[in-house]
Amino acid sequence: MKTFSESIARSTKGNNHILDITGDVLKLVEESGVRTGQLVAMVIGSTAGLTTLEFEPGLVNHDIAAAMERVAPEDGHYVHEGTWGDNNGHSHVRAALMGASVALPIVEGRLPLGTWQQVVLVDFDTRPRERSIVVTIVGE
Repeated sequence: MKTFSESIARSTKGNNHILDITGDVLKLVEESGVRTGQLVAMVIGSTAGLTTLEFEPGLVNHDIAAAMERVAPEDGHYVHEGTWGDNNGHSHVRAALMGASVALPIVEGRLPLGTWQQVVLVDFDTRPRERSIVVTIVGE
């Protein structure tokens, strides 16, 4: 059984910035040489998330932010902000709801993503950040 681990580095703008990292992930699958297995990716940090979605302007530029605003409003009351004296309590809640990782199967050396499905990084923090996504691939 092979194991392969690498990191993807990305600069983000914060405030619900969504970046398509599918190409980076596909490149790592190819580099790993794994034909059948599992890929797990995790973003380091508690104010960003990973998921899959259709990377199109309406969803990326409006719908995800609007949905998160309904669930965890920026101007809501967050005890976290009193504890740390910052303004990103909503960022932590949003990231926790989305999740920090994705697990994807590798089939015949490929990720079986749908036609309109991409792997994305979403940065919920209130400022630009340097993000690192750790990718581990296990298989044969």
